Parts: sequence; structure tokens; C-alpha cells
Amino acid sequence: MFDVLNNLIWSKLLIVLLIGIGLTFTIRSRFVQFRYLGLMLSNFKEGFNHEEGHLSSFQALALSVAGRVGAGNIAGVAVAITLGGPGAIFWMWLIGLIGMATSFFECTLSQVFKRAEPDGTYRGGPAYYIEQGLNQRWLAAVFSVLLLVTFGLGFNALQSYTVAASVEDTFGLSRDMTAFIMMGMLGAIIFGGVKRIAHVAEYIVPVMAIGYFLMSLAVIITNLDGIPSVFATIIRNAFGFDSAITGGIGAAIIFGVKRGLFSNEAGLGSAPNVAAVAYVKHPVNQGMLQSISVFIDTMVLCTCTAAVILLSGVYEPGAEVNGVTLTQNAMSEQFGFLGQAFVTFGLALFAFTSMLYNYYLGENSLNFFSEENHTLFNGFRVLTLALIIWGATQDLTTVFGFADLTMGLLALVNLAALVMLFGVGLKVLHDFEKQLRSGKQQPLFTAASLPEFEIDAKAWPHEPSEPEPTVERVEAGMFR
Repeated sequence: MFDVLNNLIWSKLLIVLLIGIGLTFTIRSRFVQFRYLGLMLSNFKEGFNHEEGHLSSFQALALSVAGRVGAGNIAGVAVAITLGGPGAIFWMWLIGLIGMATSFFECTLSQVFKRAEPDGTYRGGPAYYIEQGLNQRWLAAVFSVLLLVTFGLGFNALQSYTVAASVEDTFGLSRDMTAFIMMGMLGAIIFGGVKRIAHVAEYIVPVMAIGYFLMSLAVIITNLDGIPSVFATIIRNAFGFDSAITGGIGAAIIFGVKRGLFSNEAGLGSAPNVAAVAYVKHPVNQGMLQSISVFIDTMVLCTCTAAVILLSGVYEPGAEVNGVTLTQNAMSEQFGFLGQAFVTFGLALFAFTSMLYNYYLGENSLNFFSEENHTLFNGFRVLTLALIIWGATQDLTTVFGFADLTMGLLALVNLAALVMLFGVGLKVLHDFEKQLRSGKQQPLFTAASLPEFEIDAKAWPHEPSEPEPTVERVEAGMFR
């Protein structure tokens, strides 16, 4: 049953919707993800600053990258190549580039409709903008349940299985032992709340992402003469010119889109839950940073993994070896056991931070139904830790099929909400651009900016901006 439903959602509905909606958002926003690339990078530097008692924009970015950069970059890319051929990477790129616009708007909206918490943090995400922006609490509740089941429960078990299997294969450590180590480390962090989670992610994520990038870059540099051939293979297979490699263009598109969404999560509705926790002066600031994280995930790290696999020569069409084992074998060919050990260690770090991210998404789902219920939250924390133990020792084929289904349904609900709220997102973007043209270096957003909605004034306490001059100036910083 899962196979039939997954085939319907992934091979028909989501491919059309993700590409169609992403292109529409890109065109209607006049290619916002490319126009403001310079300003996005500037905001990246400014994101380290934060108000006392609040999470910084960079901490929220690190937490979302912790979810985006994980098994999808190491194992997911290998799966896409194995099942869809090298051409799947091209479709991952496409989904990533247009997904930057989708992520921009979903994360901007999550900031607009966020709520202030008593402890100085914020809560937000699709459930909140569905309820407040569309006045559809039932649909928001459906989204929250799907988010809880997919990330809070299913994906954590999958991450545990991936790490435990990889560690056992590389170092011979039993899966039970690996699971107990992960459980202890995770428990010490998640019982400290979102601030502790964000602080840990702030330090681990940059180190692991840069380390994996440098290791991959070493492979690329030592095999520089093979790069043109790799790109040629990807393009030929993407459009069916190398049909002998795997299932042709259809498989390339399906697995490229599917693994691309799993990796960068643009449009899925998961990252906005984290994007909402940051303190920023305008929702667009966080939308820009989250757009950059999609670029980092897909265009940089996924490309690195694909290059390592295709340069190594370990990939053989139709071979049984796939997933993380294929990536490990590729690194092992280049650096011996050290390469395999590095992939295992990197995967463990990626998966661990993804577990933190998944836990927070589950907690945010529960918070939508029952705010500050410590008994409920502690029960969920215990269940999360139990699933780490369970997942490490199971054959998760059924769980993976179920998680794929709920992830697809999650995306459908979120995409429908984004389409209906796109006008609001554009209005917020135009407000940001209008203030830039007036000469403001840092536009401000206030609850009064959208009087037709009940925006939380505690989340947006800024003073209303000054009246705009009649003579508009060039959009400051647009092409910096």
C-alpha cells in the first residue's frame, strides 16, 4: 500500500507541484534568490549578532542546516545515483535552485506569524501560519500530526539505524552500544530545551560541514582532470542520453526530486519551524538566510558527495551497493581506511545534529496543541530516546516507506498553504524592498505592518517605520 501511495505522490503530484510552485515563486518575486544573493551573504555575517535573551539568526540557521545537512547528503545522494543514475544529481540541483525561492517564502511567513514565549524564545512554522493566515486550525492540526510522526518519530529511528549500521561496518562496534552512546548524548541536550539545542548546533554544524567539504574538495583536486567527464555524465543521464546507465530520464527525475526534497527540505514545511525561533528585525532577513542554507546543502555538499562517488570509479550501474556504503567505498578508494572512517564519523555527527533538529520539530508540533505542558514534553523526550535504541537494531524498510508517505503528505499540505499565502509573502517582501529603496540599511517590521492579521505584537515590538519619501532611490545593497 505504501508503495502505491508513494508512487502517486512522488512520481506524479510532488514533481509537478515542487517545480511548478518553485518556478512561480521565483518568477513572481523576480528571482529573489539570485537578486539578493549579495545581501544574503551580508545577512549571514550579521546573523551572529543577537538580542539578549533571544536566539540569533545564525543559531536558527545552524539548527536548520543541522537538519538539512545529514544523511541526505551522504547516503541520500548515493541512493539517488544508484536508483536514478548520475542524472538524478541534475534534478537535485534544479530542485535546490528553485527551492531557494520556496524556502525563502515559507521561512519568511514563519517569521511573520511567530509567537513569543515567556522564556524569551519564539514558536512558529506552517501550523502557525496556516492557523493565523488561513484561519484553518483543523488543517494546521493535520500538519502538526504529520510533522510529529515524520520527523519527531520516524526519521529519528532512521537516523539511528544509518549511524549504527555504518559504525558497525567500519569499527565493528555493536549497534546496541552505538545506540546507547547516541541516546546518552541526545538526552543530555534535549532536556535543556531549544536554547541548548541551538547552542550545540551553532558549534557542531559549521565544523562538520566545513570538514566534509574540505575532505571532498581534496578528492576533487586530486582528480581534477575527471571533473569535466563527471559533469558530462550527469547532464547526459539527466536527459536520457545515457539510458543504459539506469532507468533513464524518468528514474533520474523521480529520484532526483525525491532525494533533493529529502536533503534540502525546501517546501516540505520542516525548516520554517526552526526559522521562526530567531530574533530578526524583518522577516525577510531570516527568509534570506534560510534560502542560503538550501544552496549550501544542495549545490555545495550534495555536489561534493556526487563528485566523490563518480570520480572514484566504485559506482557501477545496477550494483547492489548503495546508500552510505557506496560513499564510504568511494572515500576509501581515495584515502584508504581513513576515508571510510571519516565518512562514518561525519555521518555520525550529521545524523546526531539531525536528531536534535528532528526532536525540535516534534516538540514544536506538540506545542501547537498544548503549550508549556512539561509532562507531555518530557514524555516525548523519553519516547525519542527509546526510538534511538529501537531504530538502531531494526530492518526499517517499512518505517522508511511510511516516513516517505507522511513526508509527501506534509509537503502537499504546506505547499497548498504557501500558494494561498503567497500574496502575504510578496507583500512582506515589497515592504522590505520599499524600505531599502528609501535608504534604510536595516528595514524594520512591526505587527501593524499587516493589520488584516492578528500578528503577535510581543514577537514584533519594533516601532513603526518612518514615512517613506516620495523619491525612491536605488535598492541599496541589492547586488552587493
